[in-house]
Amino acid sequence: MEATTTSGAPATGWLKIAAFAAIYIIWGSTYLAIAFAIETLPPFLMAGLRFLFAGVVLFSWARLRGAATPSLEHWRNTAIIGGLLILLGNGSVVWAEQRVASGIAALLVTTEPLWVVVLQWLGKSKQAPSKGVLLGLLLGAIGMVVLVSPWKLEGGVDVAGSAVVFLSAGAWAWGSLFSSRATLPSSPILTTGMQMMCGGAMLVLTGTVFGEWQTAEWASVSSRSWLALGYLVVFGSLIGFSAYSWLTRVAPPSQVSTYAYVNPVIAVFLGWAFAQEVVTGQTLIATVLLVGAVVLITLKSRH
Repeated sequence: MEATTTSGAPATGWLKIAAFAAIYIIWGSTYLAIAFAIETLPPFLMAGLRFLFAGVVLFSWARLRGAATPSLEHWRNTAIIGGLLILLGNGSVVWAEQRVASGIAALLVTTEPLWVVVLQWLGKSKQAPSKGVLLGLLLGAIGMVVLVSPWKLEGGVDVAGSAVVFLSAGAWAWGSLFSSRATLPSSPILTTGMQMMCGGAMLVLTGTVFGEWQTAEWASVSSRSWLALGYLVVFGSLIGFSAYSWLTRVAPPSQVSTYAYVNPVIAVFLGWAFAQEVVTGQTLIATVLLVGAVVLITLKSRH
């Protein structure tokens, strides 16, 4: 495994800046792209084909450039990461966007850094959070209640879909933490391709089990859905996910997770501007609380 430090020392300069820009901006736009894609494409097959195609491209590219043949341990670890990040993390969000607006889904995903803190606290390291981080967790919990309020202050949000996105953020956090300590191939591109291939295959299998091949009306798929899928493959997966996967190996989880307080702002704006998604006062209050919680946790988690 390539020698790197968690301080991010090897990831200096423009490359690190570009990688963070990719996960900040591009990933903020993928929520709207997912909403457009699943208008006429089946959710699990759409997501699975997206990651399978991107994974094959990255894996083939890395091997052609001389990346070593991955071991069985490498395949096992990338399958675990792919299952957590792609099948449970991304696949759950795609499914949930049939029930919740893209901006709301993005806001719920901001709980990923909160999950990181809780998992580190309950895990083997028993890394107890500071008072500042605990305050951030409290703010995040309040933000969740305001966003998915059972008393439906302003129209309400689908509880089942919201719960699925919330749990998907936990799977993403778990996968990110596992990725930071797992034995993986020395080539980040090869590693990302393997994760995508494994996760994509799991999603296709899930779609097959749910009968999506039979129920999909392929002849009726709109141009907007196909274009959205293409955008997700090129920008969301090949560029965005590759940047994220690389950053998890060269930067601490608390720093990488800062994308969570940029993505929702972009996603909410794009959903309002291009998909006529309603932005209520309740949504704005929840946005401030959730983003504030993530900022506080990120700042107080740094050493």
